Amino acid sequence: MFKRVSAAIAAGLLVAAGLAACGGDSGGGKDDGKITMGFAQVGAESGWRTANTKNIQESAKAAGIELKFSDAQGKQENQIKAIRSYIAQKVDVIAFSPKIESGWDQVLKEAKDAGIPVILTDRAVDSKDPSFYKTFLGSDFVLEGKKAGEWLVTDSKAAKGAVNVIQLEGTAGSAPANDRTSGFADAIKADPKIKIVASQDGDFSRAKGKEVMEALLKAHPEANVLFAQNDDMGLGAMEAIEAAGKKPGVDIKIVTIDAVKDGMTALANGQFNYIVECNPLLGPQLMDLAKQVVDGKSVPKRVLTKESAFDQTQAKAALPSRQY
Repeated sequence: MFKRVSAAIAAGLLVAAGLAACGGDSGGGKDDGKITMGFAQVGAESGWRTANTKNIQESAKAAGIELKFSDAQGKQENQIKAIRSYIAQKVDVIAFSPKIESGWDQVLKEAKDAGIPVILTDRAVDSKDPSFYKTFLGSDFVLEGKKAGEWLVTDSKAAKGAVNVIQLEGTAGSAPANDRTSGFADAIKADPKIKIVASQDGDFSRAKGKEVMEALLKAHPEANVLFAQNDDMGLGAMEAIEAAGKKPGVDIKIVTIDAVKDGMTALANGQFNYIVECNPLLGPQLMDLAKQVVDGKSVPKRVLTKESAFDQTQAKAALPSRQY
């Protein structure tokens, strides 16, 4: 009996020692002082996203942050699985670009309960509890849509007839799609000649942009403007416009958002007419915020990225030094 009790005590001491060696704190972290970040990327649906991923990976390396990276391939359930995996691995901080705005509260609560801070990048969530994340780093999507609409209002001042717009929206339910739609609609109210004759989800992809534009051109031959909520959809739609025997940038004016190289090239060539920038190079700002939240420092709840807009002349000047 004594031997069994002694063995049990010894086993208990070993378990306690093992727990102490693992750090015991639910927020993860390692004694070597190096920060580990789990990043759940939404996918690789566009040139913008590819540039965003590359910049985050390079910035983590430059900042000395160990990056655990996952590509959700455009599926919210994959992002949630990745976040839960990072919680189980006890990373120091979690960052992700949410596929859509809704459906995150449960997994974000799990991260909070584990003591792991979360940073939203590029896209927001509609969580009822803002304490589930520390900060949101990204663009002002409403302003981007508004800039696109304001350019169209200015450009349409000399138009004698109706300005009939086809709008290619981004992924349904995503923050950029919702906000860009809102901003654009608000801006074009200034000119009653401008009318959105069709608006459909193009999922931020070039292939879907082409497919949707082909159908909408047949249904709305009167369309003379395209507002694509990212360059890739605009580039796909450009192919559909050409296939329909029309000249992009002339017969149908094109305004987009992003300003990736392919889009800027189309703008410089006169196939696009205007691009509002959405900067994907969030990496340096993200790593700086990660270090601050892991150190327990207070950070702004909303951090904006610096962005511009381009016409044809400005695109030609910017292209040679464009990083993405």
